[in-house]
Amino acid sequence: MSCPYTTAHGAAPSDGTVVIDPMVQDLDGETARLRAAGPLARIELLGVPAWTVTRYGLARQLLVDPRLVKDIDAWELWRSGAVTRAWPLIGMIDAGRSMFTVDGAEHRRLRAKTSQALTPRRLEEIRPRIERFTEELLDSLAEHAERSADGVVDLKAVYAQPLPMRVVGMLMGVDESEHPMLLRRYKAFFSMLTPHEERLALLAELDEFYAALVRERTARPTDDLTSALILADEGGEPLTEEEVIGNLKAMVAAGHETTIGLILNSVRALLTHPDQLRRVLDGEIAWETVIEESLRWDTPTTHLLMRFATEDIQVGDVVIAKGEGVVVSYRAVGRDTEQHGPDADDFDITRPTPIRHMAFGHGPHICPGAALSRVEAGIALPALFARFPGLRAAVPDHEIRKLPVMTQNDMEAFPVLPLG
Repeated sequence: MSCPYTTAHGAAPSDGTVVIDPMVQDLDGETARLRAAGPLARIELLGVPAWTVTRYGLARQLLVDPRLVKDIDAWELWRSGAVTRAWPLIGMIDAGRSMFTVDGAEHRRLRAKTSQALTPRRLEEIRPRIERFTEELLDSLAEHAERSADGVVDLKAVYAQPLPMRVVGMLMGVDESEHPMLLRRYKAFFSMLTPHEERLALLAELDEFYAALVRERTARPTDDLTSALILADEGGEPLTEEEVIGNLKAMVAAGHETTIGLILNSVRALLTHPDQLRRVLDGEIAWETVIEESLRWDTPTTHLLMRFATEDIQVGDVVIAKGEGVVVSYRAVGRDTEQHGPDADDFDITRPTPIRHMAFGHGPHICPGAALSRVEAGIALPALFARFPGLRAAVPDHEIRKLPVMTQNDMEAFPVLPLG
């Protein structure tokens, strides 16, 4: 990467910039450092400088500010060539044309059909299928535990990961035989351990896969979101093949990664807070409250990349200069004591409701799959503990390792003992 800002990994710049750790070795510590750096903090992402938002109120303000856009061509470091395709995180920003990378009327046009496919009525229609997927995976979890010499099963691999991939695959019309391939490719794409050239090749392979799916559905439409996107003519202008592919690629990524984190983080929080778990299992506190508190306390997305200032933006006594990049650090926002109280660092399902957080974003680009993720977790969590009331972690909590992913809050594995 041709970039004048690169510093040694782990080095803290003298100007107070927070270096975001690509290996995610200390997520709690990083979150605390970001909050201590102020509402709008300077960060460094693999040698590239940016601003990050760490407060709930400021995030709500900036996420609806039309002067902050998704268009990478508004980024001065990109226009000047200081950041190129060689930057390891570029695939998360320059990801092709989709509802995730455009603004205004074009964003509304690209998003409309997806939103129609995920209405509350549609989600209720697919609920029985999600419940069936859940029961099948719980059967598999029991079988793995019984076959295991020590009864230990990886909750992520056997349950939390395949469930959202099955659901999003069903919605998009992706055959189940392709799910393992997609999981491998997305895992490698997000991982900071993947060589950059391999990551770019993965993007090309995903483009080819979705292009083939689009061609197939163009020739033979079915009742799935892929076909709906192809046939959409919102505003009198159908989506191009590139736009359909971009939407599919991003929706599958976001549609399974976020829910994996939500399920795993919720289970982990409850197992490390047994008194609170007991109140949930006794029916004193609703599962919906568990989900919202988990979303606030241990957000599935840590840092959302990136928006760019189309003009100078004054924030207090700080100026986001035209062309600078802005990241929203959702985990820091979720721990904002100004919004959530002095105990914001505590997982507490008894805190006053509703629990207002921004784990799925805010404004025009709020996650279109937020309701779907909540439905999946709302089915998966109570079903898991109903089947395995003695579920417990198989390793001490401090031994659970995070994946080296700068944007997602995900575990390498979650070993559990389902049978107690």
